[in-house]
Amino acid sequence: MSTAIKHTILGPNDGPAAEVTNPQGAAAICLVCEHASTFIPPALADLGVAPEHRLSHAAWDIGGLDLAVALSAKLDAPLVASRVSRLVYDCNRPPSAPGATPERSEVVDVPGNVGLSDAARAARVSEVYNPFKDLLRKTLDGFATPPCLVTIHSFTPVWFDQRREVELGLLHDSDDRLARAMLVNRPEHLDARLNAPYSVTDGVTHTLREHAIPRGLQNVMIEVRNDLISDPDGVARFADILSTMLSKAITTQGAL
Repeated sequence: MSTAIKHTILGPNDGPAAEVTNPQGAAAICLVCEHASTFIPPALADLGVAPEHRLSHAAWDIGGLDLAVALSAKLDAPLVASRVSRLVYDCNRPPSAPGATPERSEVVDVPGNVGLSDAARAARVSEVYNPFKDLLRKTLDGFATPPCLVTIHSFTPVWFDQRREVELGLLHDSDDRLARAMLVNRPEHLDARLNAPYSVTDGVTHTLREHAIPRGLQNVMIEVRNDLISDPDGVARFADILSTMLSKAITTQGAL
């Protein structure tokens, strides 16, 4: 009897739910970008999201993938990225979390996520989250030596009408070694803070908890304010800043 998953979300022309860039990267660093894409599969009819919101920060981390790709090249590190919008499924949330399939993101309504049946939720997990999780696990298994796990995110400068002055956040869960070491090596001119604008209490460290902490891997979640990486110059600037911070922190920690 066949046990193949019957796909109801991703069609044959939609491509995989996740992909690896630079899979043969030599650095003992695994980069992750969970919110890399605005793609909503046609089968979901845009989730009913208004056109002006489909490219907004509600749908993805603006500039996050560009920064992650630049870091992958600069560090020569593998990068695992989702290819599906976090409005379909947020790969940095466990299936039990309501925010995994949000009905509303800040001021953006997501009608296609309202009143989902158990079967519909299960389809999101099996077709989007599980392939991402499995690909990340396989990538981590492929390292010759235990890598650091570094997730790349961006955040909006204004959240519920409140301006955020922080430029770079370094987030951690129970293991704060790499985050603190990176903070020590920040440029003097940069407003970099630990656990800002989010922290573990906001439920944002799922990837770290799921993939890094059980393996004993040093890890950090990087958050860059998205107006600072909205163009190629900004991406290049932060790729330089973060690669230097990360390399110095790893050397200090003796993680490689």
